[in-house]
Amino acid sequence: MVKASFKINSDNIIGKIDPRMWGSLTEQLGRCVYNGIYQPDHPLANKDGFRTDVIEAIKKLRVPLIRYPGGNFVSGYNWEDGIGPKDTRPVRLDLAWKSIETNQFGLHEFLNWCKCIGAEADMAINLGTRGIDAARNLIEYCNFPGGTYWSDLRIKNGQKEPFNVKLWSLGNEMDGDWQIGHKNAHEYGRLAHETAKAMKIVDPSIELIACGSSLHSIDTFGSWEETILDNVYEDVDYLSLHQYYDDNDHDIKKFLSSSVDLDSFISEVVSICDAVKARKRVDKTMYLAMDEWNVWYHSKENDDKQKPWQVAPHLLEDHYTFADALVVGSLALTLLKHADRIKIGCLAQLVNVIAPIMTNNEGTPSVWYQSIFYPFMQISNFAQGESLKVDSKVENYTVVNRDVPYLSSAAAVNKATNEIVLFIENKADEPAQFEYQLCNFPNVSLKKATQFAGYDLDATNENQLMHISDLKDVAIDNNTVKGKLDAYSWNMIRLSL
Repeated sequence: MVKASFKINSDNIIGKIDPRMWGSLTEQLGRCVYNGIYQPDHPLANKDGFRTDVIEAIKKLRVPLIRYPGGNFVSGYNWEDGIGPKDTRPVRLDLAWKSIETNQFGLHEFLNWCKCIGAEADMAINLGTRGIDAARNLIEYCNFPGGTYWSDLRIKNGQKEPFNVKLWSLGNEMDGDWQIGHKNAHEYGRLAHETAKAMKIVDPSIELIACGSSLHSIDTFGSWEETILDNVYEDVDYLSLHQYYDDNDHDIKKFLSSSVDLDSFISEVVSICDAVKARKRVDKTMYLAMDEWNVWYHSKENDDKQKPWQVAPHLLEDHYTFADALVVGSLALTLLKHADRIKIGCLAQLVNVIAPIMTNNEGTPSVWYQSIFYPFMQISNFAQGESLKVDSKVENYTVVNRDVPYLSSAAAVNKATNEIVLFIENKADEPAQFEYQLCNFPNVSLKKATQFAGYDLDATNENQLMHISDLKDVAIDNNTVKGKLDAYSWNMIRLSL
């Protein structure tokens, strides 16, 4: 049996958890928007065409932030195509995903949908085929009160008050040669600087995200960040990083070690940001936006067989396994451990496309939850407040010269709810014993302990049999929490302060 001991001191705070860390991405890709969140002819659609069953599912995840409209899609997108009367909106070729874009869902629809789910918008702008002019016009349309061409057009289109979008992404994955309008670091850095400058003249109160590396393994990683930050350090508030993981090698121990790689990626980007800060001799700290992360590999073979130039084709519809859920859970714990620097996160994506939520056009259930829904739901709902450092003594295994703990843990203290929440995952194929010592806390009591366990690693959830159950073997004595975990399990322990 694997054994682990953990120690948490109330004074050892990593950082405040920005609620936007548990955001998501919605892109005009596959069935994410059309036949996903927006389907006017569906019996459960409201007057705006939004599927109410999807809205209710999203609310269970308590998603605070939605990045839109991409993703690769944004690099060929003309935002003006998605405003005004729907019968006059042009039908376009989407070169990113070789699909037909009808533009029936556009800017107003997206921002009104955000209100329905209670989320803030992170609006991405096209720095692939477009640039400064389109960006300054878009922010004028969204945020300027009135009396100008673009703000008056917004009013004419039915939105009198400004949308007041405060978070903006300067393009998407511009380091990747798969991107329409791909640029080298110097080209993107200069464009991002000038675009940021123009946008902040229109609205000085906005926050901006610059594109960092789209993969840890990409050849330009490191040099890209340095060049970009040389150009935009004073202009932007966040640097993005993207990362997806897969089990193409069919090596479960390696797959479950994905969070160790993510931890290294984040730490390396932090070091680069701090080096630029020191070289520039400025006080400003650069924060990070992990605005695309997930497991993604199941659907790629089927995607290659799809006929191009369809409306809302079935693309990137991974059906996630229980092993995928364990990886998503451990990736989320890694973000939590870096709450001092990561302030924004987007699980990519939200509905149908590499997503926790899936829809059916016919039959029941009309909406179903993937395996990854459950750990993300718990982390998004309960990893709030402040992130606490967890000192650990735990057995490891080795993958590619890296030590991987069998048990990984993170913790959050939420003064608003007077509770401390412990998250612990067992990556071993056998049960585990754990012990937490809670130092400098008032006497704690058990509020709720749950587990997500007992499923075959290859099991998916189309039959909707997966669920979170009680973790019964937990005891507390003098602020020492002890218990036993099932093999391959995701667990959460909520303690009242």
